[in-house]
Amino acid sequence: MKEYSVKLSILKTLSQGGFHSGEELGDKLGISRAAISKHIKGIQGWGVDVFSVQGKGYQLAKPIQLLDQGVLQNNLANNVELIPIIDSTNQYLLDRVDSLESGSVCLAEYQAKGRGRRGREWVSPFGSNLYLSMFWRLDAGIAAALGLSLVVGVAIVEALEDMGLTSVKLKWPNDLYYQDKKLAGILVEMSGQAGAAANIVIGMGLNLMMSEATQGITQPWASLFEVAKNQEIDRNQLAITMITTLHRTLDEYERYGMSGFVEKWNRLDNFINRPVTLLIGSKEITGIARGINEQGAVLLETENGLESYIGGEISLRSRQ
Repeated sequence: MKEYSVKLSILKTLSQGGFHSGEELGDKLGISRAAISKHIKGIQGWGVDVFSVQGKGYQLAKPIQLLDQGVLQNNLANNVELIPIIDSTNQYLLDRVDSLESGSVCLAEYQAKGRGRRGREWVSPFGSNLYLSMFWRLDAGIAAALGLSLVVGVAIVEALEDMGLTSVKLKWPNDLYYQDKKLAGILVEMSGQAGAAANIVIGMGLNLMMSEATQGITQPWASLFEVAKNQEIDRNQLAITMITTLHRTLDEYERYGMSGFVEKWNRLDNFINRPVTLLIGSKEITGIARGINEQGAVLLETENGLESYIGGEISLRSRQ
């Protein structure tokens, strides 16, 4: 953390708006203008768009509202750890499952090694999105975690709806969509032994106001800024709402399992009653999506009738 303290201090000043000269920033931090310039390049490497104008100094291309540990903790009963620069919020919690209380949360402004499902990279530019992971000890064990990503997806959409952000849909088994573009991804990772409680880490990456120039993303994506019709979103309040809703939903899931969530999921299914392709390894299955069942399996109406599948991934390339 110490090695990033200067960059974070610069960002905190720039986030206040306006131009700030290299001399001003250097005097404030006790370093040279050349050192400030070097740190600015490092900040740009985090995906932050900083531009400079001779005679004026540095300015952010667009405002950044930084997450605030105090605000978050004062509004949540959960243990919250904000680590601005991290490899992976999920990995941070996975490495500490033996010492965490259920419901503990880790948030970050930037992930150097953010990951998605099937080991894919999750591009995580600084301050543009919401990167959040929660630890949960599931007393019913690993077998009870089947369908958990579906329940989490429902929780996140309902949290957004509570904030007045509507028209967000779900894609089986772990994505949020807006207008057929990916808005957020969910990654559930777990450890434990048969007959014992399962240690679950639930990670979420939610696109908030990411730059269209962001590199490394290979599929169409949407941002919450679009959903909000370009209205400003308070990132701290967004995080608080997400954490509160997720905790409440996990409590409900422990008591009742998938019952009650099937109907909620099917209401929000982005592909329901639409032609899709399910990819299972090299195998492709085409059919009409008919939602999910109580085991969390996706239902496809194929030429063989209504079939259910636990594994696989729905292709974005719907076939007409």
